[in-house]
Amino acid sequence: MTDPEQTGTTGVFKSAAEVDAAITDMAAKMRSLLARRRIERPLMIGIHTGGVWVAERLHALLGLTDPLGHLDISFYRDDFTRIGMHPQVRPSHLPLPVEDRHICLVDDVLQSGRTIRAALNVLFDYGRPASVLLAILAERDGRELPIEPDVVGLQARLEPGEQIKLTGPEPLQLEHGRIPRERRRGGGADGEPESGR
Repeated sequence: MTDPEQTGTTGVFKSAAEVDAAITDMAAKMRSLLARRRIERPLMIGIHTGGVWVAERLHALLGLTDPLGHLDISFYRDDFTRIGMHPQVRPSHLPLPVEDRHICLVDDVLQSGRTIRAALNVLFDYGRPASVLLAILAERDGRELPIEPDVVGLQARLEPGEQIKLTGPEPLQLEHGRIPRERRRGGGADGEPESGR
């Protein structure tokens, strides 16, 4: 019999329909937030890979006209060497300058906050935005840095040693499972050692 602790066996945490509903809700929240802040032309940027998938849906739902950007943050993470990442590096693509722009930064799962910190470092290497709004599909416990999203699609409460991951792009759904023991960070609360999001 296969041990889920060893294989990281996954199951569906949120179905495609539930993920679509959460993204639709995120778009409504973001529209309201942008109106309150009087931001008319935000530049939307997704974080590879799941953040880009979510950003593509939000970009379409909001009817944004400026092209979508995407960031790869693999080598900007402060725990890159500690968690033994073997990233598939993709180039960042920012189609317009970020200087003095209002940015909508989008990611799939927020846990430790390290991915967002790294993404902000990448952004500021390109210029100084006027503001950055953070939109997250799934927020879960395990924060290690004081980073809070402006827009959240859904909350996830997981047990220690569990992870959630967005799969896609068609369909988009959230899967969950146990992290294999050999991939867990020693003593940390991080539930996704490959990204430590």
